[in-house]
Amino acid sequence: MKTLRTAARTATRARLAALVAGLLAALSLPLAAPAAAADATTTDQAATDRVGTAQAATYEAEDGTLRGVNVASTAAGYSGTGYVEGFDVAEDEVEITIPDSPGGLHELTVVYRAPYGQKNAVLLLNGGGHGEITLAATDAFTPLPAGRVLLEPGDNTVTVRSGWGWYEIDAITVSPVPPRPPHQVDDVPVDPQATPEARSLLSYLASQYGETILSGQQSLDDIAWLEQNVGRAPAIAGLDLMDYSPSRVERGTTSQEVENAVSWDARGGITTFSWHWNAPTGLIDEPGREWWRGFYTDATTFDVAAALADPSSEEYALLLRDIDAIAVQLERLQDAGVPVLWRPLHEAEGGWFWWGAKGPEPAKELYRLMYDRLTNTHGLHNLVWIWNSVDPAWYPGDDVVDIVSADSYPPAGDHGPVSATYERLVDLVDDTKIVAMTENSGIPDPDLLEAYQADWSWFLTWSGDFIRDGVVNSREHLARVFGHERVITLDELGDFRRQGGCLADHRVVQRWGTGYQAEVTVTNNGSTPLTGWQVSWSAPAGQSPGGAWNARLTTAGSTVRATPASWNATLAPGASTTFGYLGGSPWPNATFLAPSCQAG
Repeated sequence: MKTLRTAARTATRARLAALVAGLLAALSLPLAAPAAAADATTTDQAATDRVGTAQAATYEAEDGTLRGVNVASTAAGYSGTGYVEGFDVAEDEVEITIPDSPGGLHELTVVYRAPYGQKNAVLLLNGGGHGEITLAATDAFTPLPAGRVLLEPGDNTVTVRSGWGWYEIDAITVSPVPPRPPHQVDDVPVDPQATPEARSLLSYLASQYGETILSGQQSLDDIAWLEQNVGRAPAIAGLDLMDYSPSRVERGTTSQEVENAVSWDARGGITTFSWHWNAPTGLIDEPGREWWRGFYTDATTFDVAAALADPSSEEYALLLRDIDAIAVQLERLQDAGVPVLWRPLHEAEGGWFWWGAKGPEPAKELYRLMYDRLTNTHGLHNLVWIWNSVDPAWYPGDDVVDIVSADSYPPAGDHGPVSATYERLVDLVDDTKIVAMTENSGIPDPDLLEAYQADWSWFLTWSGDFIRDGVVNSREHLARVFGHERVITLDELGDFRRQGGCLADHRVVQRWGTGYQAEVTVTNNGSTPLTGWQVSWSAPAGQSPGGAWNARLTTAGSTVRATPASWNATLAPGASTTFGYLGGSPWPNATFLAPSCQAG
């Protein structure tokens, strides 16, 4: 199977290389013949540089085909002769033609104004669904990076359809895209005491990132439906701690989700948890805003900003009570050896959940409070921490986030790559962390994901009609996705808990005023020989290790990587080897001594 996947990826990349070559030829940018490897690399870089500086082309919305919308010119700051407004019903749209394109992958920018608050717009490329873009509130015409479009040679159309409506479109811009450089993601967990299982899970995801996409499905019932109707099970099961929320438990809810996680883990699957956190208090409980809808902003009077502002308040104490109640359930999973992809406070920037209703600062503060409470107070180290918003203003910080993510709900039948959102997340973390699609309606087409260089780590389709109705995802599409060579299913997952069969123990053996001596022991804890290994850890700010022995050390940013000498690269099952190095002040802290180990 691995050989088949490799061959398929090679073939697809060859097609993409031909596409880029065609684009360069159309732009009169010659490609040299592939001679020596070094010459080819130089030529590819030169071509990439030329494509990256190719002139962008702008097309005015008022020159497009208008359906249910109109041209206006009263707002200041537009380009051309006006802009398009009147997006007030679902079918309203403007179709903009890009004439005589050389084809190829292009960056798309949409220039818009949203004076009535944040809105969503639907994009179509050549009449087919291309996902959604979020238009942040603004009184000025603003360029928005809208992801990538794979243009055909000749004429192409980009359509902006109403979505949430009540915004204005001025123009679009397209510019050629060079090939993406290799990702620089880090597999060192933010929790320095992360369990071996959590470390191995993160390492596995890092090793697959950009090569494959893991399949995921919310709820075990819908996983069973997939197995019965499609014949394959996903690699990742999505579960929810909702009914463990104290304000639900006191009204009689019970849950088996922890047991479900343990049983799924026993099958060899990966588990991810969200938490539809019913507000600790202030549930309105009236028709349309019932108590069981208490995670929604409109169903509670709970004010998260006020609660966090007063740690002596009853509301703050209730926040801690709820986190502590969830800690009990997560501890059961840690005791069972189950690592969890943990996604709390999801979709915060949308504002429809109470934890995001008061803006980014309270949401970030609550996330950091939860991180501290779960890891330091409750000693929970089986969690891989996922942040689930795109806007940089909402990002809680690299030190408490392992993976960044977004949720995607395009119109039914749209299987586009959601590349605009992907690129924003890559930019959010400077391509140093894994990017995942943690909820979706339509499953992206795996071929489009590769063509658009949208390297989502996994998708996770929401439950019920989203997977079963045959409209959002047809049976044919499901069969194609779950049988695709780039898509990892449960039977292809392998033992992610023993990624590379490798563990590393990092300790300081001697300290002095201006430095220290460290020793790292690498052990093959797998059942087959290791033919190579790599150990990574985060270094203190401004520090690079000095002399090393029995290994070669390199530093990239704050990450130190150690690779073996020729004589200790191979380790039999159960065998160990040790390397050491010298470091300077300051002496290392616990994070520094938290290495990740993988075969390599």
